[in-house]
Amino acid sequence: MTLFENNKNRITKISSPLSNRMRPTIFEDFVGQEHIMSRESILRISIEQDMIPSMIFWGPPGTGKTTLARLISQKTQCRFIQISAINSNVSELRKIINDSETQLGEYSKKTILFIDEIHRFSKSQQDSLLSAIENGILKLIGATTENPSFTINNPILSRSRVFTLKPLSRENLLEIIERAINNKENGLGEYQFSLNNNVKDYLITISKGDARILLDLLEFTVQKIIADNKEVLSITDINNSLEHTNVYDKSGDELYDNISAFIKSIRGSDPDAAIYYLSKMIDSGEDPLFIARRLVISAAEDIGLANPNALAVAIAAQQSVSFIGMPEGKIPLAEATIFLAASEKSNSAYMAINKGEKIVSRNRNLNVPTHLKNAPNNFMKELGNSDGYKYPHDYKNHFVEIQYLPKEISHERFYYPSKLGIEKRIHERLNKIWKNKYKKDIN
Repeated sequence: MTLFENNKNRITKISSPLSNRMRPTIFEDFVGQEHIMSRESILRISIEQDMIPSMIFWGPPGTGKTTLARLISQKTQCRFIQISAINSNVSELRKIINDSETQLGEYSKKTILFIDEIHRFSKSQQDSLLSAIENGILKLIGATTENPSFTINNPILSRSRVFTLKPLSRENLLEIIERAINNKENGLGEYQFSLNNNVKDYLITISKGDARILLDLLEFTVQKIIADNKEVLSITDINNSLEHTNVYDKSGDELYDNISAFIKSIRGSDPDAAIYYLSKMIDSGEDPLFIARRLVISAAEDIGLANPNALAVAIAAQQSVSFIGMPEGKIPLAEATIFLAASEKSNSAYMAINKGEKIVSRNRNLNVPTHLKNAPNNFMKELGNSDGYKYPHDYKNHFVEIQYLPKEISHERFYYPSKLGIEKRIHERLNKIWKNKYKKDIN
């Protein structure tokens, strides 16, 4: 390391957040994840023998995924490269792979490529890694907060081991707090302050198992009380700090928990709860267009034909937010949220298309009935296309009964209208048609 690099690292370390300064540098200081990091575990043994596989670390934010990757690279003496899937591209990956190949061939130096938030990589980006992993040019360590079964390509998964990290326990987080308080070199040991067990428990509750949030909130609060010439850190101090910090993790489970609660509150016809979760996401700086897209989906999936105007309202909200931006965009978002939550609900269209896809997946080769086939010219008509087709508008009530489904699945029903809202009228009309067809009322 050059003098310049050493000085840069020293300054960076001093100015970096407490969560980074307290990051363990040896396995003995790593807290939590005993189920995968005990000395008898497969992962620990493979590390000790310098025979690590490519792997995916899956777990909530702040549970040690990045720290584990760095510790592994130090233990195995590998060249360590860290990138984020958010701002990397295929050309950067190709350069890393080429450099890794050179390091391996000329210096016998192995490379570990750590990709944070690997679930954000596209299929082509993930595919560009396959050859390098398969040929041993580099070892991949990916970190993700999302289920890799749904977000990581199967070829990557089949060449990697998935290790699940659990949320840190209360005991784990208490140990992390104590280490930070007593560490004078990298922690808060130079400050004169105290906090009782109730305050520690409150910090743990607020952090939701995320050591990063816990440490950085603790540091911010300590610096604030020291500046105010206080020596005792209280719950009130933490709450005051929360007004100036963000504990809502937009890249991890917190985002998906809140959007899930938001949509479920709309589906459950609770506008008050829906507005609460909307307010929480807006306060955290969530992308308003992401929220608007979810409203459009909810309008189609949960309100559906019981109130078709809901989809128009949701789309209008999305267009309004795009046009006027924030903060005023919160008003059409709130309007759409309340409208959707208060509307009568029906998932009949959602259930119909799901059943349609299921039936199609088992019957992809069924022929369209001849009388429904296209006949744009005499040649096609001579083949029998459209022969026997009856034009509904030529008949009473603009309806005539003919067979539209392929005969092999003519017995199938896809759409079951509800009896709520506007869809009640649809139910009544179709019941008249289907009662004759099926010889009974529809459900």
